[in-house]
Amino acid sequence: MDSFGAYPVFVTVIEMGGFSPAAIKLGISKSAVSKRITQLEEHLGVKLLHRTTRKLSLTEAGEYFYHHARIASQAAQDAEDAVAQLQGDPQGRLRISIPMSFGRMYIAPIVPEFLRRYPKISLELVLDDKFTDLIGDGFDLAVRLGDLKDSSLVAKKLTYLRNILCASPEYLSANGIPVRLEDLKQHNCLAFSYSQDVREWYFSKNNVTRAIEISGNYQVNNSEALREAMIQGVGIGRLPSFVANPEIKAGRLVSLFDEYEMPGKSMYAVYSQRQFLPAKVRVFINFMAENFGEAIPFWDKNMD
Repeated sequence: MDSFGAYPVFVTVIEMGGFSPAAIKLGISKSAVSKRITQLEEHLGVKLLHRTTRKLSLTEAGEYFYHHARIASQAAQDAEDAVAQLQGDPQGRLRISIPMSFGRMYIAPIVPEFLRRYPKISLELVLDDKFTDLIGDGFDLAVRLGDLKDSSLVAKKLTYLRNILCASPEYLSANGIPVRLEDLKQHNCLAFSYSQDVREWYFSKNNVTRAIEISGNYQVNNSEALREAMIQGVGIGRLPSFVANPEIKAGRLVSLFDEYEMPGKSMYAVYSQRQFLPAKVRVFINFMAENFGEAIPFWDKNMD
C-alpha cells in the first residue's frame, strides 16, 4: 500500500480525536478512514491506536509514529503551499471562522466582492461566537477578538473594537437616566453571555478604572440579540461599537457615560504557522485589512 498517503489520515484522526470528525474534515467516509488506519497498522506491523467505544488513545508505538508522521505531513503541506505560490490565481477551499455578529454584519456583505475577485477560491464561512480550535477544527483562518493565548498561531492585528454603554430612549424615559456609575446598580443591566465580566462592567477615566457590579434579567450570547432587547426597552447594555453606532445614529439607542472608556478588544486575523502561507489565506487577510485595517474603523468615524 501507499503508506505515506495514510500519514495525513492518521494525523487527522489524532488531531480531531476520532474517526468521525476526521472523516468530516477529510471529506471521506468513516469506514474509509478506519480502513486506512488498519492498513497502515498492518503495513507497519504494530498497533498504533487503542480503540474503545468512547475514545481513541495512542499506543507507545503510536506516540512515536505520530510525532514523525505529523512532521512529515506538515512538510508535505509546505511543499504543496510552495508550489501553490508559483500558480497564477489563488485557488482551493478556504475555511474561515468568524464571530457571529461581526461576520453577519460586515463580512457577509463583502463576500461577493471577494469571490468575484478570486473566482477559483471555494469559501466556507463558519459564523460562531464560541472559541474555535483553529487546527483541530480544520480552519485555514479565524477572526478573533481579544487576548490571544495560543503562541503557535500567527496573528495579524486588523483594528480595535470599542464597547459602548447604551439604552433606548423609551427605557431611559421610563426608568430615568443614570447620572453616576453607581446608579447602574438600580437599573436592569443586560449582559453578553460570553464576556469574561458578565457581572461587572469596567469604566476608565484619567487612568483610573472602576468596577461596577451589575444585575439584570437577561443574558444572551449574541450581540444582535442583545441589541434588539435594548432597542425594545428591556434595559441598559454594553455593545461593540460596530453594532451600537448605526442604532445611535438612527436614534434608536442613546450612548451613556461617554466621558468614560469601557474595555475594548483588538481584532486579529489568525492562522497557523507555515513556512509558505497559502495564497488563498494571504489574499483573504489582505482583503480584510483593505476593508477594516485602520486604527479607527469606519463605523466609529463621523459619530459627532
